Amino acid sequence: MNIRAAGLVIGLLLTGAGLLGSIALGKTAVPLSVALDALTAFDHESREHLLIRTVRLPRALIAMTVGACLAMAGAVMQAITRNPLAGPELFGVSQGAALLVVLHIFVWGGVSPGGHIGFAFLGAGLAGLAVYVLGSIGGGGLTPLKLILAGSVINLLFASLTQGILVFDEQSLDTMRFWLAGSLTGRNIELFYQVLPFMLTGLIGTLALSKQVNVISLGEDAARSLGLRTEWVKAGSLLAVVVLAGSSVAIAGPIGFVGLAVPHIVRSIAGPDYRWVIPYSAVAGAVLLLLADIAARFAVPAQEVPAGIVTALLGAPFLIYLAQRRS
Repeated sequence: MNIRAAGLVIGLLLTGAGLLGSIALGKTAVPLSVALDALTAFDHESREHLLIRTVRLPRALIAMTVGACLAMAGAVMQAITRNPLAGPELFGVSQGAALLVVLHIFVWGGVSPGGHIGFAFLGAGLAGLAVYVLGSIGGGGLTPLKLILAGSVINLLFASLTQGILVFDEQSLDTMRFWLAGSLTGRNIELFYQVLPFMLTGLIGTLALSKQVNVISLGEDAARSLGLRTEWVKAGSLLAVVVLAGSSVAIAGPIGFVGLAVPHIVRSIAGPDYRWVIPYSAVAGAVLLLLADIAARFAVPAQEVPAGIVTALLGAPFLIYLAQRRS
């Protein structure tokens, strides 16, 4: 086993430890032995077992998969745009999902998290399609610079429309406030099962594209000289980002900075080869969001804060550091 493979195994072990920690730790402490019993020999009458199976296990699974999806989406974006400051927010996917969910509440009065999923996914897909079309207009086709500019425009447009609706509709604001901050609270296992097929599709598709993404990260000319059809790779990568980020936003809201920070951390460990960066990012993203969710439970004594606030507090200094180093 080489060093990179060994590091991936260690990361998977850390993910398992984070999953157990997320299940056992909280305002109501549950001994690890009781948590394991709840997973292997569920007692339908025990208060601790019900807490584990109905609240903490779904929350931990969602944190793990959302973290993996966002980190992989960020790694792919940084590769195809060759921009170290790129993240899932760059394509406007998060804002597209948020806009459609707000419209769902504003027009139809939807309040069920399960009902938000379809609209969030539709919004993410529309945002991705708009970015692809705008980025392809003009000479030269879909270039990294045009992709970044198109994504920034769509992101700002959808964010403005979302804020406009929330300003004029207080009910939508009250309903959406916690979701827009990026929260893992109140998600049940049925909701997780609804989104899981999309997440798995995005994860498998991204892993399948890792070799092509690795080549295109070297540059357009180098990729074409090796016979790579770059337009198809960029289109497939954009679709993968939409599926990964859209499904994550649908279930947990827009959680920022995971997709930005994790690939940088991973590249310092695994090197620049995206055949390793992408799977490493999945593992590291899962660990990061699991730890952030645990920290969110204890950040404020009287209540929990959304995990998205914790990732923002961690990610903002990291973004400043990257911008200064880039300068």
